[in-house]
Amino acid sequence: MSVVRLTAAQATVRWLAAQHVRVDGEEVPYFAGVWAIFGHGNVAGLGEALHAARDVLPTWRAHNEQGMALAAIAYAKQMRRQRAMVCTTSIGPGATNLVTAAALAHVNRLPVLLLPGDVYASRRPDPVLQQLEDFGDGTASVNDCLRPVSRYFDRIMRPEQIMDALPRALATMLDPAGCGPATLALCQDVQAEAFDYPVAFFERRLWHERRQPADADELTALVDAIAAAQRPLIVAGGGVRYSQAESALAALAESTGIPVAETQAGKGALPWRHPRALGSIGVTGSSAANLAAQEADLVIGIGTRLQDFTTGSRSLFADRKLFQVNVQAFDAHKHGARPVVGDARVVIEALAARLQGACVTEDVIARDRHAIAAWHEAVDAATAGEQVQALPSDAQMIGAVQAAVDDDAIVVCAAGGLPGELHKLWRTSRSGGYHLEYGYSCMGYEIAGGLGVKMAEPHREVVVMVGDGSYLMMNSELATSVMLGHKLIVVLLDNRGFGCIHRLQQATGSPGFNNLLVDSRHDTLPAIDFAAHARSLGALSEHVATLGELSAALARAREAERSYVVVVDTDPMKTTEAGGWWWDVAVPEVSDRPEVNAARRAYEAGVRMKRDLS
Repeated sequence: MSVVRLTAAQATVRWLAAQHVRVDGEEVPYFAGVWAIFGHGNVAGLGEALHAARDVLPTWRAHNEQGMALAAIAYAKQMRRQRAMVCTTSIGPGATNLVTAAALAHVNRLPVLLLPGDVYASRRPDPVLQQLEDFGDGTASVNDCLRPVSRYFDRIMRPEQIMDALPRALATMLDPAGCGPATLALCQDVQAEAFDYPVAFFERRLWHERRQPADADELTALVDAIAAAQRPLIVAGGGVRYSQAESALAALAESTGIPVAETQAGKGALPWRHPRALGSIGVTGSSAANLAAQEADLVIGIGTRLQDFTTGSRSLFADRKLFQVNVQAFDAHKHGARPVVGDARVVIEALAARLQGACVTEDVIARDRHAIAAWHEAVDAATAGEQVQALPSDAQMIGAVQAAVDDDAIVVCAAGGLPGELHKLWRTSRSGGYHLEYGYSCMGYEIAGGLGVKMAEPHREVVVMVGDGSYLMMNSELATSVMLGHKLIVVLLDNRGFGCIHRLQQATGSPGFNNLLVDSRHDTLPAIDFAAHARSLGALSEHVATLGELSAALARAREAERSYVVVVDTDPMKTTEAGGWWWDVAVPEVSDRPEVNAARRAYEAGVRMKRDLS
């Protein structure tokens, strides 16, 4: 057997560079590159190996470990999980900064390979700098924090262990059902240790996409249920996009007449102009989709986790027959659904072949058409604004941004009030044009995520919409976007605090407290010049006062050669009243405030709408 003597780090990098997949008919490396912030736990081992391989496996420097991991995750999401990135950090705070990002990837079923440094396996310098000392467990390190937020976790304590661990990690990341973050904690002395590896371990490998067909009985049960239904409804989730099933879904909707509503992750599965597209569903749903859900006698989830925003906390289609098509059995069985375990595109194509004709009457289609038209009028009204208007609403900002970009642009957002407004109001014409992280609703994702999206689709315009709260939490990868030449247009909505939670706080009967800056304990209110801050990071920027000025600024941003930040003051209180649904946010059962007691009574009425699984 031919062998080659390499360090564990060198062998890891060589193996990573040899893994390939097929994307749009072309064979490409699965790992697009490595994000690295070096420290004593990875600079001498992985750092040396990455430098030697920099022409075949590029390494990028970021400014924050969480930010670089979010960029990597956003890249994988925009690439429909077909390709991924690697992140390496030192042991200690660098490693624990990955935990939030790993949790986000875990919740959203997105692949990323994390290679944090770890303590010495030999324990020679025990304790090394930044090492956690557990008084009762000598094997613990801070990387154990990553165990519950990783789909696969291993600690590499011998150089030969990578020959099992690396293929297992990649198999997890490529598994449609088990997809998520994989963590290999690399003990820093082991990274530098040499071993005689078989040459065959580094041979070029092409990994193939797996598409699981549904069980015949499960598929037949769904076909029979659709045939018997008067008012079926499809709820399209992110699995439709990851399965590249958009065209198949459109064909099914056209041939059967079944309308389609979309989750946050599924938005864009159908173009907004498609005649059977009802728009968003749930708490942040359109009136057309939520009306259809109320009237449906059969709800078919396809590729959705059915989280609470989708189901209205189990109240929206509480008494409806429910089927769940999902490649992951865990999701397919949720909420008492009849499961159909299988790949979304394979199942959709099988349904189209079996149904072969209209399942919905012209009367139902006409009612949907009327509801869709009414919703489009509501969107137009919510997003309209005067050119001279100061303190616009989030909805009016969305209208202005949408009017300023073309149909090919990608909007990126994550947390606060904007995701709800975007889910309702943003009109997605092309799949991939709507990139929202709302499974984990992670503040700080927006700019780092926008960078990852731009790296995935460099020829499309990427517009990041972010609130002042999220911007303050994480903005450092704006500098990275400038450094790497990946231009972003960032629209920063400054409502001077956490406006979304302020509104929720007041809706549950409490006074404004600790959310808006003015309601927080302070000696002096900060006068934050976001435009100046963005310029200090290397971006171009300006502050505008009205919607008209915003439109002109966006035109300048589109012509600019590097990342451009436009800051606008917005109204923290105004939100779109059209559409929407109840959301379970527990209100105190007893309180001295009559407003809280009134909110509790309304809350109890909402709870009574929930789906009964008994």
